[in-house]
Amino acid sequence: MPVPQFPPGFLWGASASAFQTEGAVDADGKGPSGWDAFAALPGRIKDGTDTTRGTGFHARYREDVALLSGLGADAFRFSISWPRVVPGGSGAVNADGLDFYDRLVDELCAHGITPAPT
Repeated sequence: MPVPQFPPGFLWGASASAFQTEGAVDADGKGPSGWDAFAALPGRIKDGTDTTRGTGFHARYREDVALLSGLGADAFRFSISWPRVVPGGSGAVNADGLDFYDRLVDELCAHGITPAPT
């Protein structure tokens, strides 16, 4: 199916939520989030889905970016997990957490995809 022609400057892309996609709750020194605590309470997630794994984006972001590029996308909006960047909620910034987002942005740019972090 051909991709429609959009006017100049139109961004064609996708988006992702860190909580829903990244997983890797114990990687890069990530601290717990409010959503992690909420989802861990019995009955909060109707079907009991394990929310700690997400879709595995943290481990497979390179594959996902390549797929996005193959779709002809030129933009990707993603949220930054505050507990990955500042595990304690305030204070010191976690360099390993920032490094993940740095690698993600590099990968997006290498594929000609505009990063749009939120």
